[in-house]
Amino acid sequence: MSQSPVVVPAFPIDLTGRVAVVTGASRRQGIGAAICRALAAQGANILFTHWQAYDHAQPHGADEDGPAALEGELRAMGVRAVGLEIDLSLPDSPVRVLDITTERLGPPTILVNNAAYSTRDGYEALDAATLDAHYAVNVRAMTLLSVLFARRYSGEPGGRIINLSSGQSVGPMPHELAYVATKGAVEAFTRTLAAEVAAKNITVNAIDPGATDTGWMTEDLKTTIMRDTGRGRLGRPEDAARLAVVSSQKAGARKTGSARRSSRW
Repeated sequence: MSQSPVVVPAFPIDLTGRVAVVTGASRRQGIGAAICRALAAQGANILFTHWQAYDHAQPHGADEDGPAALEGELRAMGVRAVGLEIDLSLPDSPVRVLDITTERLGPPTILVNNAAYSTRDGYEALDAATLDAHYAVNVRAMTLLSVLFARRYSGEPGGRIINLSSGQSVGPMPHELAYVATKGAVEAFTRTLAAEVAAKNITVNAIDPGATDTGWMTEDLKTTIMRDTGRGRLGRPEDAARLAVVSSQKAGARKTGSARRSSRW
């Protein structure tokens, strides 16, 4: 697999020595991996999670060597990096993620909730098991990681929580009702948590990457999306990664409770 591009911000952002947790970075073409590279390029140490059992069940399949390759790639950039294989659908996983991060790298100051669970359903197929599987990762894991991060955070300036949404407030996503219902909660949660944790010097923002080509789209789907949106190209993982870096900087303390749309930047 060819080397993926590294995001270079339009202006210097120094994250040297800070510790970031990024969930859902099992595929080198994915948004999670792009965010890891972008943060590492600015000096952040990274713990990223992956769960290939989920990827194996997806049409695009798993990137078998992806986690190990990404970990090596990040270390080659001069930062400390840890890849953690963990099932975020389990209730105790958020505690384990933060405990292991602190043990291996130190207390995290940046949390990026990128991991997501997604399957096709629609109103004729949706059932309780499908909804529960989406809820466990898209809502419960994201929520618990966020509140546990906030409880443990020291209170010094620079705490950052970044939640990946999917633009459910912008338009419909037919045949993905469970995904829409659970990911749609992300932006609402982001706004309220931001108000609660502002006193601890933590900002909470959401990023909507828009339609992003991470290797799962068919050529027909790419054509349809570009036709319907009227844009010259699909989103790239680096687009969302750039927003994640901007949201992580200490100078961004005034921006909180927002949803940034990658397609508008």
